[in-house]
Amino acid sequence: MKKGIIFIVSLLAIAMVGPLFAQVAFLPSQNIEWIVTSSPGGGSDIYTRIIADIMTRMDLVNAKTILVNNKTDGGGEVGRLSVSRVAAGKQADHTLLTFNSGDLMPMVANTANRIENFTPIAIMAVDKQLLYIGEKSKYKTFAEVITAVKSGANVVIAGSKGDDVATYNLLLKELGFTETQLAFITNNATSDAITSILGGHVDLVMSKPAAADQYVQAGKLTPVLALSKTRFTGNLASAPTLSEIGPYNDVEYPVWRGVVGPKAMSPAAAKYWSCVFKTVSESQAWKVDYIEKFKLQPFYLNNEDAKKYMTEYQYNYLKSIGK
Repeated sequence: MKKGIIFIVSLLAIAMVGPLFAQVAFLPSQNIEWIVTSSPGGGSDIYTRIIADIMTRMDLVNAKTILVNNKTDGGGEVGRLSVSRVAAGKQADHTLLTFNSGDLMPMVANTANRIENFTPIAIMAVDKQLLYIGEKSKYKTFAEVITAVKSGANVVIAGSKGDDVATYNLLLKELGFTETQLAFITNNATSDAITSILGGHVDLVMSKPAAADQYVQAGKLTPVLALSKTRFTGNLASAPTLSEIGPYNDVEYPVWRGVVGPKAMSPAAAKYWSCVFKTVSESQAWKVDYIEKFKLQPFYLNNEDAKKYMTEYQYNYLKSIGK
């Protein structure tokens, strides 16, 4: 009877991670370094650590340790460049980089680095932003902000780079305000932007739900505008969309969240990691601890589809900025 129970458990384990063992050309043989180009506590950092925790709990990485390394120098460009240059070999197959649309935009706009210098592995979810006020904010609603700006006040929003800046530009255009009337301060990470509003140094902060959630729960941040075509749910449901505030169109700039490896990563390793991320994306822990908790939309693409998606996104973005 005991052997029968062990056999059943083994079958369940194989069923759970079967795709991983279908590709036997690669299994992790050393610790994994996972680079994040934003500060601890930011949206990308939370995303990375939740996935790493699920991988470890489900034993998807062959009992190896995942070392999350935050490299924020140069707005994250130093970290991205270091990953793109990892030489072929074991290290390349054991190096991951959190990579999203907010990383791609400043990278291709400000440097010669391109998605072709990486190995796309997976896309996991789509995210959107909101505007929040802090306990020390002088405005209580975004309608008050609009009224204040029209009356001559200068309002300041803090946020992160990439997609936050793109969202801000869409909002600015829709409202018909100038960058002086409604200014935007770019930080290396959302966590830094949140710190500035908690200190009363800015009027509003732009953030995705993941990075702001703990502060909303603690009552230190209050969502006042959903940068989306529909309202969010749960403790963000009170934030109206722009069209609910006045004669405006709703503004949104959906953010995809993914993972890449070095260009030198072997095809076998890329396939393996793609399967690992697929297993994570299908797990109950991922759905509950990340997608539902932080109000994202599930959006998994494997390594081949992620490559096509990221490459097309890069092409369209470069075209939009005349490069």
